[in-house]
Amino acid sequence: MIHQPPAGARDLFPLEVAQKCWINDRLQVKFQQWGYQRIVTSTLEWLDTLTAGGAIKPSTVIQIQDNSEKTLGLRPELTASIARAAVTRMAGNTYPQRLCYRANVFRNPPQSHHGRQLEFYQAGVELLFAGGVLADAEILLLLADCLEDLGIQNWHILLGDAGLTRSLLNIFPTSVRQQVRYCLANLDRITLENLPLEPALKEQALLLFDLRGFPKDVLAKVAHLDLDDEAQAIVRNLKSLVDLLDRSSTASISLTLDLSLVQTIDYYTGIVFELVSYHDNQSYIIGQGGRYDRLLGLYHPQGETSPGIGFAFNIEDLHSCLLPTGKLPQQTLASDWLVIPQTPQAESAAFIYAQKLRNTQPKIRVELDLGGRSPEEIKEYARTSRIKNLAWIQEDGTVTTENV
Repeated sequence: MIHQPPAGARDLFPLEVAQKCWINDRLQVKFQQWGYQRIVTSTLEWLDTLTAGGAIKPSTVIQIQDNSEKTLGLRPELTASIARAAVTRMAGNTYPQRLCYRANVFRNPPQSHHGRQLEFYQAGVELLFAGGVLADAEILLLLADCLEDLGIQNWHILLGDAGLTRSLLNIFPTSVRQQVRYCLANLDRITLENLPLEPALKEQALLLFDLRGFPKDVLAKVAHLDLDDEAQAIVRNLKSLVDLLDRSSTASISLTLDLSLVQTIDYYTGIVFELVSYHDNQSYIIGQGGRYDRLLGLYHPQGETSPGIGFAFNIEDLHSCLLPTGKLPQQTLASDWLVIPQTPQAESAAFIYAQKLRNTQPKIRVELDLGGRSPEEIKEYARTSRIKNLAWIQEDGTVTTENV
């Protein structure tokens, strides 16, 4: 099996790499325009770090045993690693901290899903030590700005609030509350309808399942529910956020308020959101994120809690959405020059001339012919590879150039 990658892993060839780099590069430029600075964290973390607070289940982490018998894990997402780094290694920085990243993440699929993808690529941001509606709005507006810049069509934001949803779930007995939550997270109405609930609770569960639509309409429905003080404050904040987005966006943001939205990673405390794009009768979840105001406290040496919010784009799904549009590079970059030593004695002169060309321009691409081909074969290779300039080198360093 050494000739194949492990089940769930795959290789990326030059054109796909170039296309995904195009996506990543545009996102990083946009992140930096908004004041975010790139951070690189370790691919490996202690398993205890990744699973702190119970948000991430150990079974979803690809685990590695080190020599001291402590368990390491490949990161399944970036937020936990960045939170750890921010509160332990970046103390004293000016707050708020705006951080961005591009990285691979790894997820261990269930045993019944042999061959499911293990490695994913993400690009995203974390806005740390900043709470409130203004920070929430910045994240959502940045997200929209990125999608507009990439040229993604037919995208939509599903917006919920983890705190409000938890409050609405509190009326259910603890024996079935997790089952109700699971049904919401997986949009499983059939199972929800068959849970052993009293008629009034079943009606409430189905109401929560259907609490999605135009933000002002959903908020009007929620206002008629029996909410505690904390839930009422959340509703007011959601109204303020929706109004601020309407007034501040230079482009139209398609927004659905969905209070049944529950993320599978359970460290979110405030708004949560998914970005969905529709193409060829298929939907793609191109990103997700939310507010996590208790996560940083898990990593702080003194347990001090600070607010945070962020999102991650799924590069594979962005790539799938952009591939039919023609916006992505359709070819890899061609070399500008092919330098050909005409005899073995001319090889050192060819290396020197090739380096001289490279030094003339920072981005010029120069490759050396490695011998074994006739002049006709060399020219055919240059045409096939879209190389426009040939440099024939003689032993004394004489150069004859030719356009293909």
